[in-house]
Amino acid sequence: MHLTTHRVLFQIFLLVPLFTPALADPIYDAGNKSQLFVDQFLVLNSENVAHTLHPARKHPNNPLVKADKPWEGWRLEIYGNVIYDEEEQLFKMWYLGEERDAFPDYALYYATSKDGVNWEKPLVGTVETEKYPEHNVVGEQILLASVMKDNDDPNPDHRYKMICWLQKDHAYHTMVSPDGLHWTKYSEEPLCRSGDVITGYYDEQRKKYVAFPKIGYSVLGHNRRVFWLITSEDFKTWTEPKLVFTPDRKDDASSLARIEEVRPILDVPDDPEVMRTEFYGIGAYPAESCTLAFVWVFTINNNARYGNQEGPGELQLAVSRDLENWKRPFRQPCVPRGDLGEWDCGFFCTQSRALRVGDEVWLYYTGSNYTHGTPCLYRAEGTGRHSKYTGAIGLAIWDLDRFASLDAPPEGGVVTTIPMTFEGDRLEMNARTGEQGSIVVEVLDPAGRPLDKPLKSKPIQGDNLRHLVEFEGDLSALEGQPVTLRFHMKDAELFAFAFRGGNENR
Repeated sequence: MHLTTHRVLFQIFLLVPLFTPALADPIYDAGNKSQLFVDQFLVLNSENVAHTLHPARKHPNNPLVKADKPWEGWRLEIYGNVIYDEEEQLFKMWYLGEERDAFPDYALYYATSKDGVNWEKPLVGTVETEKYPEHNVVGEQILLASVMKDNDDPNPDHRYKMICWLQKDHAYHTMVSPDGLHWTKYSEEPLCRSGDVITGYYDEQRKKYVAFPKIGYSVLGHNRRVFWLITSEDFKTWTEPKLVFTPDRKDDASSLARIEEVRPILDVPDDPEVMRTEFYGIGAYPAESCTLAFVWVFTINNNARYGNQEGPGELQLAVSRDLENWKRPFRQPCVPRGDLGEWDCGFFCTQSRALRVGDEVWLYYTGSNYTHGTPCLYRAEGTGRHSKYTGAIGLAIWDLDRFASLDAPPEGGVVTTIPMTFEGDRLEMNARTGEQGSIVVEVLDPAGRPLDKPLKSKPIQGDNLRHLVEFEGDLSALEGQPVTLRFHMKDAELFAFAFRGGNENR
């Protein structure tokens, strides 16, 4: 090719780039938001410090919602969402049942609770069926019902919004409702090209609707279940899908370890040519400074006897600050698998968006005692439905922002952050120390050197979501200026920190 042609093409490439990402800020702005140590994005360097995942604790009454009505069939899946209705002071759940005689194309069910633990199934069903005059079914052929309540929409008929997969259309669509019980299709065209799983929510900070559709894609020689990102500012027009969740070689290399955990309940032997890891769905939780995802990890050991693939599921944690670039620092369950034989030892999925309830984060999830290829999913007679196998809905709980921590032993450890600016006049720490443990904070310049007027805290001790850090000096004088923080830790766990201002308390 002629040199002049090279120059022209180079100039065109500079003028019209194939992809123009948003520019990153050269200095991280911590603002007045809680900064979580789910990954090590904030860590410039550390010494003698471990990074530890803190799996959820399961509610002792789990499973909270079981298939105990004749019109619910033999199993339940959350395959929907739970919201807390502030106006009515009521938890509301939309979930999936499987009674295929009365509802041959799946049904969407509705339940309520005053405390989020004890659930009622009001007979407010809006779908007519001769078999059951009364029930709690509020939709047919609707799966993955990501329901939101929108009090800002001036149209009362759009008070409730839903992102879902419609069985009859085999496509992703949106729906609206005045009450959460009577649903009308809203989107005229599918949101994007389709798989069969989608989850979504409204992101208050970004002021846009966010959804993760499953669209098959070839990764490392296999066509796999992976997840893409689409967003909308008006619930009508959606962006083109962008690939954001794919498994990697480490996922595949650890497949056998996950398979061995459930070996006794697998229906078919392994096939190394088929064995791999895929993603089945994505639950989300928008924290103050980042977004967490609860990834439904599907480990395939072989093709199933009656179609599809066989294998177990589990939930793993991911984190992002822009919804496009995700990290999974821990490749282990964030919700513990039940022992073999227990109700949640086989396959997992979650509500579309976890809830903050006071100073806790609640994630409703489906557990089952069967795997993805178990014959009971494909055949009714003689496969253990209504007897051996079932699926139900439970609750996993974290203390606020305590998904992961930086840990130091009694002999001590040090963590230094990246440079950052902040808003506010005080520093709070979400931390826990042993009886003889402590955390001391230094505020340093961007290079990690002492300030002209050194700023060091008194030792923090104990267990508190909001330790107030007391400095021997004026923190507020540094507002808006780039600083680094250095945490001197002994026998301590540091989950998060936040600069706050005035009477602000989140």
